[in-house]
Amino acid sequence: MHAATEDSESDSEPAVSNEAEPAVSNEAEPAVSNEAEPAVSNEAESAASNETEPAVSSETELVAQDALLTETEARVLGCLLEKERTTPADYPLTTNALTRACSQTTSRNPVVAYQEATVDATLAALKDRGFVRFVHSQSNRSTKYRQAVEEVWDLSADQVAVLCVLLLRGAQTTQELKTRTERLFPFDSAEAVERSLVSLASRQEAMTFKLDRAPGQKDQRWVQLLTGVPSAQTIAQASSSSSVTSVAQAQQQALEERVAAVEAELDRMRKVLEELVGPLGE
Repeated sequence: MHAATEDSESDSEPAVSNEAEPAVSNEAEPAVSNEAEPAVSNEAESAASNETEPAVSSETELVAQDALLTETEARVLGCLLEKERTTPADYPLTTNALTRACSQTTSRNPVVAYQEATVDATLAALKDRGFVRFVHSQSNRSTKYRQAVEEVWDLSADQVAVLCVLLLRGAQTTQELKTRTERLFPFDSAEAVERSLVSLASRQEAMTFKLDRAPGQKDQRWVQLLTGVPSAQTIAQASSSSSVTSVAQAQQQALEERVAAVEAELDRMRKVLEELVGPLGE
C-alpha cells in the first residue's frame, strides 16, 4: 500500500510538472527578454551619450593645452623680444617701459591699453615658468626684465624675428613679415622668411601655421600657435584683410617706428645726463 501510494504520488507529480513548468518557462522567458532588451538599449544609449560628451570635452582640453601663452603673455614676450633688438641700450626693460611697449599704437595688432599691475602679474607668471628673468642692479632701484624663451625654446635669430612680429601683429604674409622684420633680422627674400616659418611649423610642438588662401586673396597668411589654435574669427579677420600692405602704409609704419626709436634714444640720453649732472632744469 505504501508503495502504491508512492507510485501514485510519483505519477501525479510529473503530470503537474509537465503542464506547469513549460507554462512558467514560456511566460517567464519572454518577460525576461522583454525586460532585458530595453535595458541593453538604455545602456547603449547611455554609452553613446558618454562617448559623445567626452569627445567635446577632450577637444576643448586639447586646445587649452596647445595654448602655451595667454594673449597678455604673448604681448609681453613679443615686446621683450622686439626691444632687445631694436633698442638694446634700454634693455632689459622696467615695468613702466614694458607697459608702454605693450600699449603703443604702432606695430601692434590689436592695440591694447595695459596697466602696470597687469604687466607685473604677467611677468610674475612668466618668471614662474622660466620664460622671463628678473634683473636687479645696484645702480638702478627699479627691477628690470629680460626674455629667456630664446634659450628655453632654442630659437635662432631668424626664428625669433618672425615669431616676434607674429606675436605682436597677428596673421601676416611672408612679404609683410619680410618688411616688418627689417630691424630684427636681415632676411634677403620672402622665400627666406618662408623657410624660417616652415622650420617653426615643423617642430614637434608646432609654433606657426599657414592658413589656407581665402577667395580673392593673393597670398596665404601665417599665424603663431603659442596662444593656441587660431579661432574662426581670427582666420576670418586674416582672410578679409588685404593680403598686401600698400607702399604708403609700409612707409608710414616704418616712419612711425623710426620716430619711436629716436624718442627712446633721446629718453635714454636724458637719463644719462641726469645721472651725470643731476636733473635737468635745476
